[in-house]
Amino acid sequence: MAKAKKTETPQRDGLDFERPIHELEQRIAELEQLASQHGVDLSGEIGPLKSRLSAMIDETFQNLTPWQRVAVARHPQRPVVSDFIAGMLDDFYELHGDRAYGDDKAIVSGFARIGRERFLLVGHRKGKSTKEKIACNFGSAQPEGYRKALAKMHVAERFNLPIVTLIDTPGAYPGIGAEERGQAHAIAKNILEMAGIRVPIICIVIGEGGSGGALGIGVGDRVAMLEHAYYSVISPEGCAAILWKSADMKPQAAAALKLTSKDLLGLDIIDDIVPEPPGGAHRDAKAMCRTLGDKIVEYLRQLRPVPVETLLQQRFEKFRTMAQP
Repeated sequence: MAKAKKTETPQRDGLDFERPIHELEQRIAELEQLASQHGVDLSGEIGPLKSRLSAMIDETFQNLTPWQRVAVARHPQRPVVSDFIAGMLDDFYELHGDRAYGDDKAIVSGFARIGRERFLLVGHRKGKSTKEKIACNFGSAQPEGYRKALAKMHVAERFNLPIVTLIDTPGAYPGIGAEERGQAHAIAKNILEMAGIRVPIICIVIGEGGSGGALGIGVGDRVAMLEHAYYSVISPEGCAAILWKSADMKPQAAAALKLTSKDLLGLDIIDDIVPEPPGGAHRDAKAMCRTLGDKIVEYLRQLRPVPVETLLQQRFEKFRTMAQP
């Protein structure tokens, strides 16, 4: 007698607070498998469980603490820039090198298209596999990465193409070599020159927005965050180590830093929150790609009619007065 084919259930690297959700998902998958194998109608049992699952996801993710949101932003299955390039763009042509030292894999740049909207895309690249993550320094760019980003932005300016940056970094790479090659100067120069680039710039934090590493490609006319991303001058662990001399205080540090999208929208540091699928972007990367793509198109259409001089003045005022009462 042939064995019944086993239905594979999705495997997730879950966070602690996701465990009840995954247990319920597993139960639903087992019932669906049983119904399929034996031709039994279990809709009466499965339906209520699915309703309970949906309610559990909504309740869990609506009540996350700041530290839990940091954990979601770092989720191992959260979509990264390569996922958005593959799932959101209709066309992408990558541009390499800073024309001075090398090609930093932690920064990706290239000409991109969504529908009829064409722009330059610049983003932090974390990598997917262990090998890629190591090659990309886990998204921590070196000076040549920021120089590459700025050089390509000036190319976009020359061709009157708007710029979209996707921010996802724990911070700029802190190694000795990076400091010797002018890490602080490269970031400062990017901040200065992005303030004056004469095309629309849209900056979106898709995961981690860490310190100067994020600001190096974070000056724009629209600054937005994905719902469960975070944006902070320092990581919660770093803050806890400085203030309390203990990493155990990282949940308190995360709360004090006001690093969530809701906190930063209230402080006028960001302009918009991009909603994530129920349970976070890692649960439905395709839906997240569609949502983010639609938002980028919306921002581009808002900014295109604005005269250049008005755009530059508004950009300057935006950052000059940020978070002031």
